[in-house]
Amino acid sequence: MATEKVDVLIIGSGPTGLGAATRLHQHGKKDWLLIDQAEEAGGLACTDVTPEGFLFDMGGHVIFSHWNYFDQLLDTALGSGTDAWNTLERVSYVWIKNRFVAYPFQNNISALGKDDQIKCLTGLVEAKVKNSLAQGKPVNFDEWIIRVMGPGIADIFMRPYNFKVWAIPTTGMQCNWLGERVATVDVDRAITNVIHSKEDAGWGPNAVFRFPKRGGTGAIWKGVAKLLPKDNQRYNQTVTNIDKDAKVVTLADGSSIGYNSLVSTLPLDITCRWLGKSEWADGLQHSSSHIVGLGIRGLSPHGTKCWLYYPEDDCPFYRTTVFSNYAKENCPADGTALPTLCMGDGSAPADASPKAGPYWSLMFEISESQFKPVDKSPVQLGGKTWMAVVLETLKGAINTKLVEAGCEVVSIYHRRLEHGYPTPSLGRDAVLAQALPWLQQHGIWSRGRFGSYKYEVANQDHSLMLGVECVDNILFGGKELTLNHPDIVNAKKNTELLYKA
Repeated sequence: MATEKVDVLIIGSGPTGLGAATRLHQHGKKDWLLIDQAEEAGGLACTDVTPEGFLFDMGGHVIFSHWNYFDQLLDTALGSGTDAWNTLERVSYVWIKNRFVAYPFQNNISALGKDDQIKCLTGLVEAKVKNSLAQGKPVNFDEWIIRVMGPGIADIFMRPYNFKVWAIPTTGMQCNWLGERVATVDVDRAITNVIHSKEDAGWGPNAVFRFPKRGGTGAIWKGVAKLLPKDNQRYNQTVTNIDKDAKVVTLADGSSIGYNSLVSTLPLDITCRWLGKSEWADGLQHSSSHIVGLGIRGLSPHGTKCWLYYPEDDCPFYRTTVFSNYAKENCPADGTALPTLCMGDGSAPADASPKAGPYWSLMFEISESQFKPVDKSPVQLGGKTWMAVVLETLKGAINTKLVEAGCEVVSIYHRRLEHGYPTPSLGRDAVLAQALPWLQQHGIWSRGRFGSYKYEVANQDHSLMLGVECVDNILFGGKELTLNHPDIVNAKKNTELLYKA
């Protein structure tokens, strides 16, 4: 079988791959090809639809942006204004000790009981004193937590919550990634909030965000793909090998594609193993993600809450999104008649006959790693076989008062993502400093959430710009600020680069 040849080959149709393709198209380049193993564009930013008509993203994705380019492209792809987007104010809480504490937790310890308030405040004061005398930077994330927040907040929230998110102890993580990801603590403000019993919930870059009215997050990236030539996109194409010397990619059907430059969004650990660099792959860590969705008959009891955090061990999930609050069309129409699959506690319904809505939905995220296994044994639920983690999620939802045991579950969703979170591990930066330049010397630009393994630039806006800047580097030697200087791009709204349809 003859080898096809293109100038630029892109592997992956998530935000990074589509960003690269968009930039090539914008520059008038025609000799490029984007391939993906999925049936349509989206990557980890896709949206699935259950047989009953409930939509679920691959996690709690929301749209907030550091780039005008990103905003303009999305408005071109999906439309602008209220016809295309819902704009929501983040209403986010931590469920802990049988109560809701406003997010970020460290700014809202006034909601805790008096004994826990004392532990947190004395820890903050202790941390402020010790940090002023400390020599050098913290050696890991755990030390950063202690220096910034003290042992009270560390033990009550930060350590247990971050273990549930990352599925690795905080001692095994670095702290260079933090930036805007974790709120620090103003000690005076924290004390004032406790004295005045004040809720303080406005922190963060995503305090206001937008979400598509129709089609979930996946609609965005399918819309971006539609802006590009169809002949330059191929789906259901699984890559099985890369020959860096011959500059040829082999596909599962036995065909091959040659290239001059390769933009790969494949996980870097996989690429390194294929190319004989297992020692680099071994130096990278990731966690897997389980996404569990529930479609429920009735009206949501959670008001305008968006996403909620769960640090305790009475549930397997670390975060829950009230996904029906993001868009009405994330659920079937109220008049749709659906049978009850099971009750909130997993038991069989007394009456399973189809009935109309209204409906609401919850989306749960559970992490998995060698340090934090997940029960995958088979269980029966709603007439189907699921992993046990789905039933555990139902029980956890009751424990945390998200649902009642007697609620009617009309749709169940579960998907496991092998590569869920790229871990900012202690050895990550040393691997990236070797692997990314080495690959580039061989004509491979490994970029994206897992292509470049930098969680600090792994949101959808970052991921798109990794692809855009990568192409400018390939064509013109342009600087890749997003990849190399996360603190710079995250500190401002970047207005210099514009998208023009």
